[in-house]
Parts: sequence; C-alpha cells; structure tokens
Amino acid sequence: MIARVTTFTIDGLEPRAVVVEADLRAGLPAFTIVGLADRAVSEARERVKAAILNSGFEFPQRRVTVNLAPAHVRKAGGGFDLAIACAILAAEGALSAADLAPLAVFGELSLGGEVRACPGTLAAAEGARRLGLDGLVVPLDRSREAALIDGVCAVGIACLAELPAALRGDGPPPPPPLAPAAPLVPAPDLSDVRGHAAPIEALTVAAAGAHHLLLSGPPGTGKTMLARRLPSILPPLESDEAIEVTRIHSVRGLHGEAGLVLRRPFRAPHHTTSAAGLVGGGRPPVPGEATLAHRGVLFLDELAEFDRRALESLRQPLEDGHVTIARDQRALRFPTRFSLVAATNPCPCGRGGRACRCGEADRARYRRKLSGALLDRIDLLVAVERPTADELAADPVTTSERALGRVAAARERQRDRTGCLNGDLTPAALRATAGADDGAERALRALYERGAVSARGRDRLLRVARTIADLDGVDGVGRAHVLRAAAYRQDESQASVAA
Repeated sequence: MIARVTTFTIDGLEPRAVVVEADLRAGLPAFTIVGLADRAVSEARERVKAAILNSGFEFPQRRVTVNLAPAHVRKAGGGFDLAIACAILAAEGALSAADLAPLAVFGELSLGGEVRACPGTLAAAEGARRLGLDGLVVPLDRSREAALIDGVCAVGIACLAELPAALRGDGPPPPPPLAPAAPLVPAPDLSDVRGHAAPIEALTVAAAGAHHLLLSGPPGTGKTMLARRLPSILPPLESDEAIEVTRIHSVRGLHGEAGLVLRRPFRAPHHTTSAAGLVGGGRPPVPGEATLAHRGVLFLDELAEFDRRALESLRQPLEDGHVTIARDQRALRFPTRFSLVAATNPCPCGRGGRACRCGEADRARYRRKLSGALLDRIDLLVAVERPTADELAADPVTTSERALGRVAAARERQRDRTGCLNGDLTPAALRATAGADDGAERALRALYERGAVSARGRDRLLRVARTIADLDGVDGVGRAHVLRAAAYRQDESQASVAA
C-alpha cells in the first residue's frame, strides 16, 4: 500500500512542497529513503523508527521505501521526520489517509516520539495556504506561530502519540494567533546624547526616508552611540512587514518566540564578517546579515576595517533591494530592503586633521578600502566632531519620542503620496512626485555640472531633499532643501553653490 503526506522544504526563504510517499512491500525488513535527501534527512530512518515504537505504534516488519518527491529538489533539515512517520503509519493503517490528505505536516521527531520545532514553521504555514490546504500539523510550541497565517488551521501536537486524536478532532482547539504586544525592552534613547545637533538631525532624516548614513569622526565622539539609537526613532513594523521579517528569522532559526517580530531588526555584524556572511551564500545558500536586517537597520561599525570584497558585495543590495545567490545550478533571491548605517574613523590613527600621525601612504591605503562606487550609494555623509564641555553639560538636543513623532509624520506623508518611502522610490517615480521648484532644479543642475555628484548621486540628493521637505511638512522641494541635503554629502565643492 502507498500513502502520501504533504510537507515542505525551505529553499532559501521560500517553502517548496514535497510529497512524502511510503510504500510497504513483502520481503526482508528494510527501511530506505530516496529523493535527493541530505544527511540529516537520511538519518531520519533511525529517529522515525524509534519514535514510532516508543509512541505505542508497531513499525512495519516489511520492506519500507519512502520517496521524497519531486526527486530533483534537494531536501535538507529535520522537518521531514513527522511527515515520514505519518506516511508510514498511514500506509500501515494506523492513521487515516483521508484525514491526512487536506493537511500538511512539518516537524522533527525525538527518539521518544516528542515533536520538536525546526526552522521555517511560518514559511511552511505560508506554503500550506498557497496549496489551498486546510491546515498544518506542527509542534505544539510552534502552533501559535503557524496560526499567524490567515486561512491555515494550526494543529499542534506535543508527541506522535497525540496525532490520531488530533486528526479525529478530539484534541484541543487550535490556539488563536498572539496579539501584537509592546516590546519589553526599550531601545536606547536619544536623550542620552549630548550635543551633536547636526548628526541627530541627519539620523532623523535617515529614519524618515529610509536613507543610508555614514558617520565619520575620531574615536569616542559618539558615532556608535548615535547609530545604536536609530531603532528608537523608527516606527514599529506594519502587519505585512512583521510577517515578512518573522518568516526570515524563523527560517534562520533566530525566532525563539511564538508571536510576530515586533521591533525592526538591528544587525551589527563584526568587521571580520565575510562577503557570504553579509549578503548570503553557502551550500545550501542561506540569508546573510543584509537579509536579516530587512525592513530594519544594518550597522557596520569600523567600516574601513571590513574586507573590501565584503563591502563591495553590498553594492547591488543597496541599489536593488534584493540579492540573488547562484549555487549548484539554481538561483535564490533574498530581500535586502534595509537602511545602512556605518561608522568609520577619518584615518588609521583615528585623529584626523592636524592631530593625525599617519603617513600619506597609510591614509591612501585606508581610503582605498571604501570605493567611490560604494560611497556614491550612501545618501548622508556626516562628520561627528568632539562635543564641547558646554554641550556635555547642557540638556539633550531632543528625545527619541519627539524625533519619532517627526519621523512617523514624514513617513505618513510619503506613503500617502507614493505608497512607499523616499529611499525606495524608483528614479521615474522620484522625478514624477518630488515636486522640485525652479530653484531646486537649478541647484541640482549646478551641483551636477560642477562634478559634485554623479547621476546616481543627483537622484539620491533629490530623495534626501524630498525627505527634508516632508519633515518640514511642505509639499514642494525648494532650493533650501536641496542645499541642506547637499551639505550632508560633505563635499567642499558644494560650498560655492550655497553662496
């Protein structure tokens, strides 16, 4: 007899349906799994057999062949255990094949029969909805996560022995999805910062328009302190964004809670991270830090200390909002719609200016680590100077609560106008909706003709000017907005335009 059960393999971030077929034949007892399975799936033979026996079922004393279809799709991970056990028990008659037909099954088994969680439960629930299935059988501690997907009934079981009752409907009702709750740990607040009025305003502009920001200055001036307070002025994730971010973290095994990820991601990888660690890669390909920061912030401290190849690998994600990883004759696409915030010292010794002790060759080597092509994709380049003694003793420039109010209002204006943030606008949409007046156009033209900005930099300058206008609450972009945006790019050639 042949029994079939639906499950999923996680291909990058996407669920791909896999049909587990179990065939029982007369002959010497044997247990074989075929279908391009990796070692973790092949080892399921021992886990499944022990789990079935320790759950009170009889393991067939016949020739058992399990096929994972389609055969050309590589299967990886422990999420096939429960589906393999269900297919064998259905073929033996211990479970109803008709009850299993409208359901998908996803989970790992222990030797004692307990059902364990495995990465990608939320993605599997999305896959079940796409297939039009009625529900998904998952570990009990992941049933709330699966229930976050509308239209999917999450059937949670703690052990394999509970499965027959759950299929008959005798088990407890499926749990409702968790209601969003406020984050328990507050983010660091801008009220901790003294001085730095210009960098704080640049941080607010970056948050309002999802722009990329580079902070440059000597050690100890507050670059890292400012960057780590950016999440406190970002609005919470919207419902569709929260589902997207939760699915990414679930696939990577970073989501240890049952509900949605509520706070925007803030990723701060070490400068020794490789290119694959930043943008994704490996075999099989897995998302990198750029994807884990999707809809949030990617903070690169000590930017010039990163490997040049790793930094250059960020050029496409910064421009396109996604990265495509090609491995083993297949291509996987990972989303990378994040705000880049970077911090760097002006030179190897970190002092810069007249106090610098570095030789010219050392400074040139240090600058070469940051290519012009990468810097051209960063919207705001801000110098963070050492605050004065009076500024350290004074009250804070602002608080995160006040800055968040400005950011939320500016983002609302952008979404009402274009449906997205200014940092995500295409060049065509930017030109159609920026509302630049004649003075703004003349200032942009002058900057471009003087070589102060590239063609890409001109568009990025206009995006920042549009965000500054949104923070000011005005509909059009004027010359003053363009000049303020130009001042954030730290180019001495812009000074004559402002004159």
